[in-house]
Amino acid sequence: MYTFLDYAYNGLLYLNNTARPRHKRLSQLMIYSTTACQSRCKHCNIWQKRPVEHLSFEDIKRVMQSRCVTRRTTVGLEGGEFILHPQAEEIMDWFQSNHSNYTLLSNCLEPRRVIDAVRRHQPRHLYVSLDGGRETYQRMRGRDGYDQVIEVVEALKEEVPLSLMFCLSPWNGFEDMAFVIDVAKQYGVDVRIGIYGTMAFFDTTSELLTATDFIGQIPKNIHGTQENYDFVALYDQWQKGNLQLRCQSIISNLVIHSNGDVPLCQNLNTMLGNIHRQSLDDIFNGIQACKVQCHHTQKCNDCWINFHRKYDIILVRNLERLFPKWLIEKFYGPYQWTADPKQTYRKHLKEIQ
Repeated sequence: MYTFLDYAYNGLLYLNNTARPRHKRLSQLMIYSTTACQSRCKHCNIWQKRPVEHLSFEDIKRVMQSRCVTRRTTVGLEGGEFILHPQAEEIMDWFQSNHSNYTLLSNCLEPRRVIDAVRRHQPRHLYVSLDGGRETYQRMRGRDGYDQVIEVVEALKEEVPLSLMFCLSPWNGFEDMAFVIDVAKQYGVDVRIGIYGTMAFFDTTSELLTATDFIGQIPKNIHGTQENYDFVALYDQWQKGNLQLRCQSIISNLVIHSNGDVPLCQNLNTMLGNIHRQSLDDIFNGIQACKVQCHHTQKCNDCWINFHRKYDIILVRNLERLFPKWLIEKFYGPYQWTADPKQTYRKHLKEIQ
């Protein structure tokens, strides 16, 4: 999933963004370009938003001229369902010619449009939502879309790097996780696992996931995937209030909403600005933004959203490969993986596997 060069680049980017907060560069930029969606998901209510909002092609091109966006910045096109954006083809065509390091996220309920768009415009990666088998899919997403997802996977698995995106939620379970991992293995594609969280943009309000014997229920086949087991297993410690990690991803990762709002993160409804009133550079690297980012990097441990927390896990676990925990805390600050503040990542993961 990630190479040594990816880790090295993000490490250097983290050092730059920490040392030069007014000159930060983005590792990832996710553009929620539209609220149009044909799903009826229980874990996301974006499909109920009225009127439907679209971030225009011109808005997106202007954002891409920002200094904080570099050729190494991975840009994700999503929604809602991005392929329903009225200018989807124009946007993807522009990215193919001007910023090829872009990815597409899709529910694949319109498989031919997705397949044709990917073949014409060659995104760097395709992420496909799949939260279980046929019955679970219909129960959780309100549509009978399982066959459409499989159609896209079978058509494109040899043509573009492809990941199945599974979200563990109150409406599915660990058996569904095991099923999706097996589907990924069957087709030889990647799988990435997230855990349901409340996000203001998606109008999600249900209680966070809880489970008895959480660790014991994690399917064994997760160990055949990359970058998933620790994220899922550590959720148990975070949900119990034992895990404390500073949120560092917000100084390297950013999202833009369909109405132009730029939130601090995906979890908090704290806005840094709006691209219709300010440039993205002023929003992300302005004095006020730096103050807000600094405060939350030191204080916030409020979510377990994979867009943010996988970054933090990877950062700290890699630091522990190089330095003892006590030394890391001298410059990073106090953190802990479990109720025992002296416990290291490697020791904890070894104990629970």
